[in-house]
Amino acid sequence: MVRDSKDWSVRLDMEIAEIMIRYKKEVLPSLEVGVEVPVLSFNSGFLDGFLNSYHNFFGLSDYGRKNRPDNEFLYEVEKQGALFLQGKNGSVGIGDIRFTVKKRLMTGNPVVSLKADLELPTGKASEGFGSGNIDGGVSMLMDIKISERVMAYGNLGAIIPGDVRGREKIKLRESFYAGTGIEAAVFKEFSLLGQVLIQNSPYPKTGVPSIDRPSVILSLGGRYTSGKHSIDLSFTEDPNTAGAPDFTASLSYKKRF
Repeated sequence: MVRDSKDWSVRLDMEIAEIMIRYKKEVLPSLEVGVEVPVLSFNSGFLDGFLNSYHNFFGLSDYGRKNRPDNEFLYEVEKQGALFLQGKNGSVGIGDIRFTVKKRLMTGNPVVSLKADLELPTGKASEGFGSGNIDGGVSMLMDIKISERVMAYGNLGAIIPGDVRGREKIKLRESFYAGTGIEAAVFKEFSLLGQVLIQNSPYPKTGVPSIDRPSVILSLGGRYTSGKHSIDLSFTEDPNTAGAPDFTASLSYKKRF
């Protein structure tokens, strides 16, 4: 995405690889704590040829991807002519570490939980690895068993961000989101997954539509479970071309202790 407005210049053209390590533990009945540690890598990538064919085949918007050279890196954001952040091709760094607390409020069907999280500024904000400030959030989660084979999920949440501190400081605003998902067991050990998430932008009005309008994130995938182990595969698209990477492919492994 290469867009300019009166005060902002946003230039994003890259592929990001992320390894997210999560650990959760129930410390008291109905009380769970967790930590998430992300490691990020910014690269020029190799998928632009596939992206062009994919967008053309399905008639999808592409942020103007076809107007950029294939597999070239660009990650710069300016405000009023001053460089706010600049990522580097090939750079690797830790992101902002998140701590979570989840309390079950209702058991049975549905299961209702309240979750709070706190994100620490461990990522280098001037290079795009983090926000440079403490961020907080709270959400309400609901799990509903529709049948022996089908589970539905829903959540409502609010994000209370601190100011982003890159090379300059930008004041953010509260952001709200809502999501719903479904898990359908096809076989004993394999399920199909689908979910959609909608969130408004936490940034001040920039005049860049892809940043200002709400993001809609659609994910489809599957889960294989065997005993205490599970593997998830998913593909995520942004049909509203706002607030999210063009597409995301994810592989997740989970083990219960």
